[in-house]
Amino acid sequence: MFNRANLLIVLIAIAGAGLGLFAGSYFSRPQVAGLPDGAAMLGPGEPLGELHLPDPAGTTHRLGDWHGKTVLINFWATWCGPCREEMPLLDAASKKYAGDKFTVIGVAIDDPDAVATMLKATPVSYPILIGADDTLQTVGDGKGVLPYSLLIGPDGKVINLRAGSFTSAGSLARWIEPHLRNPG
Repeated sequence: MFNRANLLIVLIAIAGAGLGLFAGSYFSRPQVAGLPDGAAMLGPGEPLGELHLPDPAGTTHRLGDWHGKTVLINFWATWCGPCREEMPLLDAASKKYAGDKFTVIGVAIDDPDAVATMLKATPVSYPILIGADDTLQTVGDGKGVLPYSLLIGPDGKVINLRAGSFTSAGSLARWIEPHLRNPG
């Protein structure tokens, strides 16, 4: 026979199972250091989708033009100190791993004139494209965190993501190299 004590035990067990399912799904989501609460993002294995963005000269490029390579897409702005500080690291990585079918693409969320002026003073060897705030929404950075980097596999799917800057060549290498040996 069911009495109140047994009913209470069953209800506690159901509540515990529900809490366990919620916790499991919450903690299995990708965790990104520095990402504010409530920020939406793409997850590993999801396709990036197609973006058409101009370079500082106004020529439009498709991110799909780099399909078949491992691509680090770094979203940045001229007014973002950490963004500017990591650009030499990204430039060095772009050169170091070029033979591994790897490229870096910078997407400035900024005024094209400000970007052109900064690139004259501090040039980089990798392509720079110009995006807008809605570009960040498209790639899942709903809170506009900068810098924001995506590592995209040769198949166009997200391998890894990072909100915040790389502070050393070693941290950047540890983020990239495992995916060059085994993309995807």
